Amino acid sequence: MDTEKINLRIEQILKHYELTASSFADSIHVQRSSISHILKGRNKPSLEFVNKLVQEYPEVDLYWLLYGKGDFPKNDLDQNRSTVQTEVVNKIPPKTRKKSIEKVMVFYSDGTFSSYNPD
Repeated sequence: MDTEKINLRIEQILKHYELTASSFADSIHVQRSSISHILKGRNKPSLEFVNKLVQEYPEVDLYWLLYGKGDFPKNDLDQNRSTVQTEVVNKIPPKTRKKSIEKVMVFYSDGTFSSYNPD
């Protein structure tokens, strides 16, 4: 875990949500001075701090925050893929479960869509 780069990722979160350090601290219920110390590299974020951040901002992937790998904001498709697949299979009547899936379409609230082929 590269703690020096975590503060850069926290700054990226602030910019993404257009938050000041103070409003960010208030939103995750930590002292404002804690944010200042973390951003300036004087302190390392505690486990409690990281937990509060990812709880309040579910779009922040824990692995991305700690290691810089993955996406921010979190790719909801990856996050929900296994849950959606399970729900879809459970809703298919038993007699038709032998059919194979040709294409899956995902429609987003902004009017865009993605299609996926299982091959």
